[in-house]
Order: sequence, then structure tokens, then C-alpha cells
Amino acid sequence: MTPLWGTPPRAGNEYWTAMDEAIGVKMNWQTQDGNTYGEKLGAVLAGNDIPDLVCVPGWELGGQIPQAISSRFADLGEYLSGDKVLDYPNLAAIPTSAWQASVFGGALRGLPMPGAPIGGVMPFYRQDIFEENGWSPPTDPQGFLDFAKDVTSAKNRVWACEDMKWSAFIIHGVLPEKPNYFAMVDGKLVNRYETDAFLEALEWTRKLYDAGVVHPDAVAVQGDSKNRFTAGESLMFNDGDGTWHNLVAEQQAANSDFRMNAFDFFGADGDPVLWRANGANIWTFVNKSLSPDRIREALEIANFCAAPYGTIEQRMRGYGVEDVHYTIENGVQVRTPLGEEQVAPETYVFICSPGSFVAYPDTPQMVEDLTSWQKRMMPFAQEPLFYGRQVQEPDRFANLADRFEALEDDVVRGNQSISDMQDAVAEWRRNGGDQLRDWYQELLDSEEAA
Repeated sequence: MTPLWGTPPRAGNEYWTAMDEAIGVKMNWQTQDGNTYGEKLGAVLAGNDIPDLVCVPGWELGGQIPQAISSRFADLGEYLSGDKVLDYPNLAAIPTSAWQASVFGGALRGLPMPGAPIGGVMPFYRQDIFEENGWSPPTDPQGFLDFAKDVTSAKNRVWACEDMKWSAFIIHGVLPEKPNYFAMVDGKLVNRYETDAFLEALEWTRKLYDAGVVHPDAVAVQGDSKNRFTAGESLMFNDGDGTWHNLVAEQQAANSDFRMNAFDFFGADGDPVLWRANGANIWTFVNKSLSPDRIREALEIANFCAAPYGTIEQRMRGYGVEDVHYTIENGVQVRTPLGEEQVAPETYVFICSPGSFVAYPDTPQMVEDLTSWQKRMMPFAQEPLFYGRQVQEPDRFANLADRFEALEDDVVRGNQSISDMQDAVAEWRRNGGDQLRDWYQELLDSEEAA
């Protein structure tokens, strides 16, 4: 079971059939809408009919999900530790940082999808439209707001941006999600929700909404932001780094003038802070009820999927069958319409992946733009306090922060106030936030003692 953003391929399609033959196993895919995946995931893990392989993105590690991972999925350490991993050479080649982030409940349970150290959220803009109008990307928060007001024209169905909350968190240096949401300040652990930066990011995002520069469908939380961006209705939006290649490849045939880029993050008052991501933030887990032979079979599938760039296996996983899903033009793989329909909606990539690389021969300009952005932004990357660790909090804290995301969205849309958020933070502290802080402090103390 995996998330999928877009239209799932039909069952028995040529790509899945070819992959079945390549890995020697018939896969029965249960793809779920990525936008509501957490709801389905929670229901599945609470039941008794759990698929053999289940993908869990890091942003879904809330509530009871971490506990379910520890109780429902296999410890892979006995199959991959020491020399045993030599049976799976592609898994052995995955960077250590990705495996470190795959330990849940004290055991190696996750098959990682390694990620880049920065770029989990990127601020994109329509470079073609900007250049046509002689615009430059904003370089400070006030400049962003002023520019957004200037370019928005509801009459012409053009709005400056989509919801920019996640970019606002980076612009204001807000600490990331758990377990990296604590920082040591003056000898005391401070949580992201307690920082001025957190409130300032929400206030800045709220100003965008108040100014009417956010697309009305984003205000109403409906439709697809990517479609509005490619249609030119929204000139800027933020999304994961994987969106970049998918949109550029899609638009090459639909709109030859289309060009998107990422603008540089700026700080609220000076240089930005980009918190380095753990080595992996998406994993697939293996059902612990499987026999040892079936678990080894799952690891063989993962080993195939983790084949490095340039291998036959990687090309098969990423592009499908030559002359069916792609052709070679001037030495470059070019997807056919069938490839766009069956391979582009990614599935196998979630089972396991090789170390992060940037290689999209079909979109060379995008590769240059992305790597240039990474080069400019890396000097501002910092490691959070619990970097590289997968911390499983006690069950009593599982739902402590559940209300914050919905409240954040209400605050930026003007349905709740900043003081409402401050009240929620005070309630968070009373209901267990202070005890959670003490628990993390004990974790730090025990590591120092060791």
C-alpha cells in the first residue's frame, strides 16, 4: 500500500506486468490518494488486514502510527545486519544516514527512501511569466507581500501565490517537525510551538491571505495547487522537491514555453535557516506476520528498487519498457504517453530507493536549476538538536500536538487569532508539553552519560 498523487494506473497495466516479470513476484498494488493517505493508513494499521508492504511517509507519523509501526512490522536487523546485508548489495549501498533514520522502537524496521539534505519544501515560481514581465523573485518578507499585491489581478484570474505556510516556517527559521522540534535555548529545551518565530511565520502568512493575494481555491482548500500553477492562475507555490521534475516533464508537451524555478529562501531578518532533513523521511515496512522466506522476498524486491542510477534495474523502475513507455532520443529517455500514464504516477519508488541523486536527462534545464539552488542554499543548512535520530515518544504524548496543524490553517485564513494559538500552546504545555520537554531532556542526559 502506497500513497499516490494523481490518477492511479489501471490494474494489470503493461508497466506493472513488466515489473512483475523483472522482480519475479506479482505485486497487488493498493494505491491510496496521497492527500488523504493518513486517514487510510490509520484505519489499516488499526485493523487485522495489513498488506505485506506498507509505505509510511514521515509527515504521517502522528498519533498512534509510531506505536503501530513497532508492533505491526518486522525487525529487519536480523536479515540485514553485518555480513547478511551482502545478500542485498543495493541496500548495503544506501547511505548510513538513511538507515539511521529507519530505526523505530529500537529496531531497524523501515526500508528507506533516502532524501536530499535540503529541499523537502521548495518555493516555486513561474520563471517564464516572471521573465516576460521583467519581474525578479522577492528577497525579503515585506518585498514578497508588496510584490504579491502588485501582481495579483482577480479580474484576470491571476493570484500571486498559493498557501505559503510551509515556506513561511523556513523563512522565519521555525524548528521542523518531531523529533527535531526542540532546540536548546539558554540551557533549556524550547519547542517549535513556543518560539516567536512560529507565531511570526503564521502572522506573515496571514497577511498574504488578508491582502487577497492567495488563490481563492487555496483559501477554500479545494482543487489542485499544481494545476492552478501550471495554468498560470497562481504564480508561486510551495511543494516537495519531487514536484519539480514531474511538472516540467508534464508541461514539455503541453506548454513549450513553461518554465518553473525555485527562488532562494530569505530570512525574516537576514540569512535564512534551513534545517537539515534526516537521511530518510519515507519508509516502507514489512508485515511482521510474514514468514522469514517472505520477508527475504520483500528484501529482494527492495534491493531491486534500490539499484543505483545508471543500472538496468533503475531504468526499468523509473522508465518502464523501452519503445513502450519511453524511447531514446539523442541519448535521452523520453516518456511516451503510455509512460506518462503508467510510470509517472510513482509506485515502486516508495518500496525503497538508492541514495539521493539528481539525474533527469529529459529535463536538463531543471537539473541545472535544482543543483544551482541546492548549491546556493546549502551554506544556510543547520542540523537540529536530534538530527539523524528516529525518536519514538511515549504513547501518552501521541496526540498532544494533533490540533496544531488545523489551528495553523485557521489562523492564517483569519478564522482564529494569534492569541488563540498562544492559548493552544499554553494548553499544550499544561496537557503534557512540559512533561514531554522533561522526557526529551532525560533522553539527552542519558546519551551524554553513555
